[in-house]
Amino acid sequence: MKEWIATINQKLDQLAEKTGMKYFRITSSVIWNLFLIFILFVVMGLVFVGSIGAGYFASLVKHEPNMPKSEMRQAIFNYEETSTLYFAGNKYLGKMRTDLERQRTTLDKISPYVIDAVLATEDEYFYQHNGIVPKAVLRGVFQDVSNSSTQTGGSTLTQQLIKNQILTNEVSYERKAKELLLAMRLEHFMSKDEILQAYLNVIPYGRNASGRNIAGIETAAQGIFNKSAKKLNLAQSAYIAGIPQSPYAYTPFTQKGVLKDKENLRLGINRMKTVLYRMNDTGYITDKQYKKALKYNIVKDFRKPEVQAEEKYPYVTYEIEYRAKEIMARILAKKDGIDTNRLKNEDKLKEKYTILADRELRSKGYKIYSTIDQKMYDHMQEVKNNFPYYGPTLSTQKTDQETGKVSTTPDPVQVGSIVIENKTGKILSFVGGRDHNIKEVNHASRTTRSNGSTMKPLLVYAPAIQYGLIGAGSPVPDVKFQIGVGENAYKPTNYTETDERGLISAREALKDSQNLPAVRLYAKIMNRKPMELLKKNGITSIAPSDYTAYAAALGGIANGISVEEDTNAYATFANGGKFVDAYMVSKIVNNEGKVVYKHKVKSKRVYSDQTSYITTDMLRDVLKSGTGTTANSNLKFRADFAAKTGTSTNYNDVWFVGYNPDISLGVWMGYDQPQTLNQGNAVYGIPSTRVNLLWARLMNALYDTNPGLATAGGKTFKQPTGVVSRTFCGYTGNALTSACAGHSRTDLFNANVMVPGPETGFSGGRLSDTFIQNMLAPFGGDPSKIYGPKPLKEKKSQTQNRSANKPNSNSQSTQSTTRNKQNTQQNNNSSTSNSEDKSIGQGSSQSNQTGQTNPNKDKDKDKDENASNNSQNNSNNASDDKKDDGHKTEPDDD
Repeated sequence: MKEWIATINQKLDQLAEKTGMKYFRITSSVIWNLFLIFILFVVMGLVFVGSIGAGYFASLVKHEPNMPKSEMRQAIFNYEETSTLYFAGNKYLGKMRTDLERQRTTLDKISPYVIDAVLATEDEYFYQHNGIVPKAVLRGVFQDVSNSSTQTGGSTLTQQLIKNQILTNEVSYERKAKELLLAMRLEHFMSKDEILQAYLNVIPYGRNASGRNIAGIETAAQGIFNKSAKKLNLAQSAYIAGIPQSPYAYTPFTQKGVLKDKENLRLGINRMKTVLYRMNDTGYITDKQYKKALKYNIVKDFRKPEVQAEEKYPYVTYEIEYRAKEIMARILAKKDGIDTNRLKNEDKLKEKYTILADRELRSKGYKIYSTIDQKMYDHMQEVKNNFPYYGPTLSTQKTDQETGKVSTTPDPVQVGSIVIENKTGKILSFVGGRDHNIKEVNHASRTTRSNGSTMKPLLVYAPAIQYGLIGAGSPVPDVKFQIGVGENAYKPTNYTETDERGLISAREALKDSQNLPAVRLYAKIMNRKPMELLKKNGITSIAPSDYTAYAAALGGIANGISVEEDTNAYATFANGGKFVDAYMVSKIVNNEGKVVYKHKVKSKRVYSDQTSYITTDMLRDVLKSGTGTTANSNLKFRADFAAKTGTSTNYNDVWFVGYNPDISLGVWMGYDQPQTLNQGNAVYGIPSTRVNLLWARLMNALYDTNPGLATAGGKTFKQPTGVVSRTFCGYTGNALTSACAGHSRTDLFNANVMVPGPETGFSGGRLSDTFIQNMLAPFGGDPSKIYGPKPLKEKKSQTQNRSANKPNSNSQSTQSTTRNKQNTQQNNNSSTSNSEDKSIGQGSSQSNQTGQTNPNKDKDKDKDENASNNSQNNSNNASDDKKDDGHKTEPDDD
């Protein structure tokens, strides 16, 4: 071995002594030194470039404020979340209208497949880096500087979160520099799971099945696959995870919520396959899972086109939103230390907080719970949609202010109706109109019209009973009068202008809706300001001029009344005189589950128990033998109902409000641009017949939905202590004496404020002049008319004990027979009735319990009787409203 090594060394020495090796040693030495110099320059260049880069980076971010931890975290979590609306019973209605839908969620409610897919595709080293990946940043810079056709990007999830929540999508080096700086800062303030959760709630995912823009993984899962994010399978997770790279290219739905064609769907499916490949490549899924997911038919899972809440339930959606904004405005004002009562009186302040409330509700993910019974609402809409007797649809012309183009739009007879639970004030259901696309206004709550004779119990009869002026059977003068002279004179009449019944009972006057007694009675109590009772009853549209207008007794107030307020006021009678304000929003819960608002039921006394019961008992007669008999005969069930009809000037509006001990149902019909409904009667029936039929059909729909409410569970209105039955003289209202023999009545009185007193009205066997003058005060009138067309003679049915008034529980055939007998008697006595709705009652024997009344029957009878009127005969069944006498301040009234 030694010899071998020695031989090698000898040969090396001989090679080194050769001339060529000398030059090799010099060359290698020079190359080495040059290499060292090159390395030095490279290092110096890198330091120089790095210094320039660092300086440039510093210059880009030098004005960026040093955000504190709390501010940065608040900015990250400050993302819009769509508020949700609910029917009664926590039944989902839909989302509030907004430009972007988002529903917040947490990591534990997201499928692990989604998280793996996002990490594999968007940020493989998410749990290792500190907010940025330097090599990815350098790669991005190089690609940008070199204008490379391949742009791989380099943003981590943290950077993307910063861009979406704190910065903008602006393409600039300054924005990118700020993004890098803030991303590294954010990693110090938030955990990785917090960042990932925020990212999954923020990132946009294109459109949902209704065409709405969506953001957040939960909204995407619901909107695209109709399932929660927690239940997404592997293929579905991969599809959704791939969408953010190009949201509107990869989303499966068009702007109209329609599924894209195969060619455009292929873009999203190919992207899904790319995500699956990355998941397999990074080890998140096995080869077997990968191959199975590639074969998955994702198209079958796409959600079917979805109808938005405002499309399927426009009236409900808009109404709940409106009321929720009113509530939230008060909440926000109260937070700012502002007296919420100022919002009622200061328009600018109200506008400010309404705008703030709108923003709050549309972006903070509240849950808004309503009182609307979905099933009841649906049934009422079916009745509304299928009712054949509204009247003719007219047309109106509108001019576009921008283009000047004139278009013709339909103008149908509109309808507004509402159902209120008496004791609580819950609005259980309503009908907002015929078609929201024609008129975007809720006719049940957002419009006001003259309420006609439905005003009489509220403003005249109940207050008069309350003040001790009358009992149910007290005599009231149905005699003409005139206030003023000339063209401006106020000369109200009953519907049949020649009709003057003389002294009739308050019960009859209300049942048959006579106008003259109502105005006379109102004049006697105006100094007591019964309008204040109307205000206590929730009527908010009263004007100062209404306090001195006699026509107010017939519904002729300046601004009209909404269906909701009119119906709500009648519920006061059902509640024994206590007003409970109607409401639709039961509670509002924020996105953290905290209840920020909960409705509290409050009541306030308007009428006494005795007043309410006596008024209710009088209104029972409206259904039994008055202006509401058609409605009564078309009910498919029996209950203790009280009701009132109403008609305004020239038949522009017709009303029907009825209630039992549990619920109140009000209905209005009319054109949006007020004009007479008294047209097309040969086809549709007279207007008052139509509203009778519609009320009955809506009440039948309530019965089909909830029989217990419709029948009030069999409950009846209970006569309270203090309501007594007394027999008295029908002429004077005082104690019965021999001078009044044969003219007695028995009816209800409130013993706490009045009972028939000693007889003072007769003199020489006749009514004294003083008594007649007092009865006709303050307007006077023809004294001879005080006895009516014929000497006052009470029908046998009216001399029976009124204290025995009970709910109409007889079978329909019995009722129909009774009405026919009454009608025969009335036709033989022209002094008993002249209301239009009386003709409804006479035609009701041709009706059946399912509501198949032919309204033309009533109209034909009405035409015949109007012809008779033209022959100077008193009509018993023309209308419960007076004819239009040219004084438009006075509503026609039933």
